[in-house]
Amino acid sequence: MVCGIDEAGRGPLAGPVCAAAVILGEGFPRETRDLLNDSKKLPPAKREDLRRQILEGALAWGIGWASHTEIDDINILQASLLAMKRAFEEMRKKRDVSGETLSVIVDGLYAPDIGIVCEPMVKADAKVREVMAASILAKTARDSHMDEMALLYPQYGYEKHKGYPTKAHRELIRKYGPSPIQRMTFRVR
Repeated sequence: MVCGIDEAGRGPLAGPVCAAAVILGEGFPRETRDLLNDSKKLPPAKREDLRRQILEGALAWGIGWASHTEIDDINILQASLLAMKRAFEEMRKKRDVSGETLSVIVDGLYAPDIGIVCEPMVKADAKVREVMAASILAKTARDSHMDEMALLYPQYGYEKHKGYPTKAHRELIRKYGPSPIQRMTFRVR
């Protein structure tokens, strides 16, 4: 079996980083599998539709987070790896895969320490269906979280830019100061 792991939210100036771990399994519908892609290449409505199908049809999945304060404390790379580890652990709580032969593929150059061998692969979110599924779950979970933060901190426009360093977001930080979910170690410029 293949487990894919990916994250969303490494580049923003605010909010957490989110990761997902997914095992699609042999029973995952072929027609849905063929629709999967890197989450950044899918329109929001398609991502949301695929998210529902992944949650319903995947053999196992988990979501993990690292907060904006953890990012500031340990840096974004380490926080991303921590979120990935938490996603994998959450997935294992839902389904014990310890007795099965598991190949874990992580998008990027680095892999989390999860107690089994992981293969980091650059652009795996465009090559490996399980990583594509993880990409979709991580992105939709983080986007939803940032929409919730927009309700708490409406002056920052998180529903529009999700915390990424757009010109509008940087101007709002200059105008209102850092939000309560600001990553303080990231430069606004």
